[in-house]
Amino acid sequence: MSIQSPPTLLELAGRSLLSNKSRAVLDLEDLPIELFPPLFVEAFSRGHTEVLKKMVQAWPFTRLPLGALMRKPQLEMIQVALDGLDMLLAQQDHPRLPMLPARRGGEALAMLIPIWERLPDVEVLVAAVVTHEGGSNCPCLSLYKRWKLQVLDLRDVPQNFWRMWSGAVFDACSPEDIKKNRTLKLGPAMAAKPPFKVFIDLSLRKRPLDEFLTHLFLWVRQRRDRLHLCCNRLKIFGKPTRHTRKVLRLLQLDSVQKVEVHCAWAPSTLAACAPFLGQMRNLRKLLVSQVYVPAYTSQEEQEQLLAQLTSQFLGMDCLRKFCANAVFLLEGHLEQVLRHLKTPLETLSITNCPLSDSDWNYLSRYPNARQLRHLELRGIKLTDFSLEPLQILLDSTATTLNSLDLEACGITDSQLQALLPALSRCSQLVIMSIHGNRLSMSTLRDLLLHTARLSQLSIELYPAPLESYDARGTIHPGRCSQLCAELTAIVRDFRQPNILVFSTVPCRRCGSKFMYNQGLIHCSCPTAA
Repeated sequence: MSIQSPPTLLELAGRSLLSNKSRAVLDLEDLPIELFPPLFVEAFSRGHTEVLKKMVQAWPFTRLPLGALMRKPQLEMIQVALDGLDMLLAQQDHPRLPMLPARRGGEALAMLIPIWERLPDVEVLVAAVVTHEGGSNCPCLSLYKRWKLQVLDLRDVPQNFWRMWSGAVFDACSPEDIKKNRTLKLGPAMAAKPPFKVFIDLSLRKRPLDEFLTHLFLWVRQRRDRLHLCCNRLKIFGKPTRHTRKVLRLLQLDSVQKVEVHCAWAPSTLAACAPFLGQMRNLRKLLVSQVYVPAYTSQEEQEQLLAQLTSQFLGMDCLRKFCANAVFLLEGHLEQVLRHLKTPLETLSITNCPLSDSDWNYLSRYPNARQLRHLELRGIKLTDFSLEPLQILLDSTATTLNSLDLEACGITDSQLQALLPALSRCSQLVIMSIHGNRLSMSTLRDLLLHTARLSQLSIELYPAPLESYDARGTIHPGRCSQLCAELTAIVRDFRQPNILVFSTVPCRRCGSKFMYNQGLIHCSCPTAA
């Protein structure tokens, strides 16, 4: 039986305050800053919408991470937050400024100090000249209220903020910090305030927008001159529609850092969306998958479409991860695509794409691959290629490469033997996957002897030796277990791997794989007997 922790004094104080809703609303101005997060959570969980609305207006931190409190978007709570923001924005547009005649500057300043002390979010004191009736000019002092809240965060972010009353994850604004940073500034006008920001991660699909997104986008569209809709992670599933393009026009595109496109795009559709990519100046990761080339598309049309897309890469100074999966437009055009990426890449992932000889050879010459940390070539058929370009690439990234994925590439024994010296020099390798290739016991033994001294290597995925199968290609569990145990022992003589797995091809009856990891794990179909 678990013992539930008793409520803290802060939680008890919040519940007591919420027991009288009208009092709670009235007392927000005098509420200690440490009570705001627990009181907000209490009001949120108990549905005290009016208190929540007022708390949004009085929120003492720069960020309100509302998304962390919702497992899925709740339209009612979003509406409450947006209503509170509307009131806050209205107050910012028409601030209440106590104006005191400064016939004697010291006297006026002394009168303002008590007001100043009661308003913890007032940061600017401004001297101004006001013309009174009769045409006389009089210097006056005004308090400008600069509100703390700058961001409404609707993303499903970690809940650290709500576990720490100070909100140190987002801003250092304890009461001591507020007092320390409260300084007087005299000047003719108040500094320009940055636009309010609403953060959300988006997954756009072919079907119409749901009720939550429809309401949010309408609210943002009506206030575009006063706030920015920001999105760090954008995913697009299905062919982009006019709704997708409307959303892209609404977004602050330079806020996007990761874009994933998972849909069967025609090249023309991809080119139509290219201008939006060009505005994502802070994009760090771009993943494009399933781009097919219609049979009637000429070579000239393909190159023109690629030019429309790749020209947008020139402005992506922050792009570090480029991933292409099943992009059939890439064949014969890899150089045309990669040469437009001007910054060194951390991740290069080209998977399940047909490549030409010229594409494969260009990889070894690509200058921005010299600092790669992650290289994925899964599903690239290398059986008929020389692995010399890959050997050159591994040599050039030997001190930076952390993960290498060569799964299901059709690599033969002789090809892998030629690659062993380069692999043995990849001193920072942590993850290596070459399963899905047909390799003999002898070649696997040589591979493990060459990589056994790579001290960082902790996750290793290899194919079961060819000798594990009989003449008909059926797996022999006992033989497989024995051979994999021998291979595992080679590694254990030098280091203790974290994950070391040998797997076979899928079972013909059930599709599962035989896997060896300190013992044989096999499928339950009759052919496993």
